Amino acid sequence: MTTKYTEVHPKFKINGISCNAAELREIGYCLIKEGEAFEIPFGDFLLDWLNDKPTISVKTSGSTGKPKTVILQKDHMINSALATAEFFNLEEGDTVLHCLPATYIAGKMMLVRAIVLGLRLDYVEPTSTPLVGVSKSYKFGAMVPLQLENSLDQIEQINTLIVGGAPIAEQLKEKTQPLKNEIYETYGMTETVSHIAIRNLGQNKNDKEHDFVVLPNIAIRSDERGCLVIDAPMLSEDTIVTNDLVQISNEKEFKWLGRYDNIINSGGVKLIPEEIESKLASFITSRFFVKGMPDDALGEKLVLFVEGNGIAQSVLEELKNSGALENFEIPKEVVNIAKFAETGNGKLDRKKTLKLITT
Repeated sequence: MTTKYTEVHPKFKINGISCNAAELREIGYCLIKEGEAFEIPFGDFLLDWLNDKPTISVKTSGSTGKPKTVILQKDHMINSALATAEFFNLEEGDTVLHCLPATYIAGKMMLVRAIVLGLRLDYVEPTSTPLVGVSKSYKFGAMVPLQLENSLDQIEQINTLIVGGAPIAEQLKEKTQPLKNEIYETYGMTETVSHIAIRNLGQNKNDKEHDFVVLPNIAIRSDERGCLVIDAPMLSEDTIVTNDLVQISNEKEFKWLGRYDNIINSGGVKLIPEEIESKLASFITSRFFVKGMPDDALGEKLVLFVEGNGIAQSVLEELKNSGALENFEIPKEVVNIAKFAETGNGKLDRKKTLKLITT
C-alpha cells in the first residue's frame, strides 16, 4: 500500500543515486548493516520515514535540558520542508549538502526536504570540518556554528547556508561579512520541527541586528516570564511555551536574549548569561561561558569558564578597564577547563562541563 509517507519524489537522488521508495528502503537496510557508524542513523531514519505510520520519534539533544523523546507528525515535517522550500526558493533537482548527524531533528529534516522536494542530496560524515575533501558546489546546506567556523575558507561552495543548534558568536558573525553567499542563523527546536525563524547574517550591522523573523503561518508572543510562546498549527497541534527569553519587536520579529533557566541572581541583580557572553566575545577567542556559582555574600557569583589554558585571571583587569561591561557583568572569577563536554551533536553541554570540575 502506497501512502504519502512512502512516496519518494522522482527527482530525488542520494549521493548521486536515483531511487524509488523500495530502492531507498534497501539503501536504508544497507546503511544499517554495512555502513559507517554515522550512516546507521541515516538508515534507521529512512526506514522509519518510509513506513506508513503517521508519526516518528525524535530525540532532543539535551543542550537546554534533559534529553527526551518527542513524537512528531510526519505531516508536520512535510509542512516544514515545504515552508523551507518556499522561503529559500528550493526547487526539484537542486543540490544540497548534508553534513549533520541524522540522530537529531536538523539532520532528519535535511533528508525529509530532499525526499519530499526532489533534491539531489550528498551526505558526508558530520565532522567539525565537513567540507574537507569536498570540491562540489551546492545550492543549500545546514551546519552548526563550529562547522561554519572551521569551513570559512570553503563555505562559498554552498550558495545558501542555514546555521543553528547553538547561538552564533559575534566574532564568527563578523567573519561571515565579506562572504558572497547567503548565511542565515536559525531559531527552532525539535518540537517546532526544525527552524521557525531566521536571521540573515549579512544584515547584522543594521538597526535590527538581533531580530529573528518568523516564517509564514507562525504567531509569536511572550508570557509573564518574558519567554517566547509559539503558535504554529502547521507544525504542532499544541501551543509551544519555551524557556527562551525574548524581546518581541512586532508580530513577526523578536530578539533572542537568553535562556530563562540560565538567569543568575547575583546580589539581587538578575543577569542573563547569553547577553554577557556576547559582550565577552570580543575579548576571548576560545570557547567559554559564564555561570552563577554559590557565594555566601551574593547568593550567586558570576564565574567565567574558558576552554583551554590561555585565559588567566588577568583578563578580569582588562575587562574592568575596557568599559565594555557594567560592573555587575564582570565575572568574579575565571576557571580554565582543558576540554568542554559536548552533547551528541556537538553542542556545548554546560552541565556536564561543570561536573568536570566538581568530580
